[in-house]
Amino acid sequence: MNRIKLGILQTNHDKSVEVGDAFPDDAHRFRDLFDQQQQRFTYRVYMTIGGELPADIHEQDAYLITGSPLSVLDKHVFTDGLMDFIVRCDASKKPLVGACFGHQAIALALGGEVKKSEDGYNVGIEKTSFKNTKTWMTPAHNSLPMYMFHEDYVSQLPPGCEHLGFSENCAIASFAKGQHIFTTQAHPEFSHEFMSCVLRFTESSIPTAQAQAAWDSMAGEQHGNVFGTWCTQFFQQAM
Repeated sequence: MNRIKLGILQTNHDKSVEVGDAFPDDAHRFRDLFDQQQQRFTYRVYMTIGGELPADIHEQDAYLITGSPLSVLDKHVFTDGLMDFIVRCDASKKPLVGACFGHQAIALALGGEVKKSEDGYNVGIEKTSFKNTKTWMTPAHNSLPMYMFHEDYVSQLPPGCEHLGFSENCAIASFAKGQHIFTTQAHPEFSHEFMSCVLRFTESSIPTAQAQAAWDSMAGEQHGNVFGTWCTQFFQQAM
């Protein structure tokens, strides 16, 4: 089986003792997610948070943009370069997946809108329900419970994109464009241990009722591994 060359654009570098020093980084979490599958990958991590991006989009077969605690609405050292990279991937129909920050960045780069929630953070396990499906979304599920941790949200789809999924607190939780772009607002790469650590670390900045609701939700199951399978099938079909 040929390996898929996957470029992971890391937009987060957690330097905290409590979280960053206790767990592998975002790129490793996605590698762990994909390595559960039969399909093999060759990974190249780009430290996009520091301005590193592929010099040529054809360096890899496909790309994935990670999540980040940064706001996509703020100006960062890598913002212009990342937006340009997304536009070039779209123009070349290069397979591209975005999760959380990546989902929002793709929406902005392609002409959509992102806003900051007036209700604060959306945290915990939340079901993404799918109103539309694509051929790569097998095994079929009408909804997937996955970890969420975000304040910004996609408020308007970019032109030419298809709305796939929504959740209770996020109207545009997943979208696609053609056969080459696939996104989720969720964190399919999170584990229960990691999410618990992040929630403990940030709990003091979240209203008590929201924090308790997040803890309560985490007693339920989550299916980030299914979304990981969908991503692999997306890569295979798009290539």
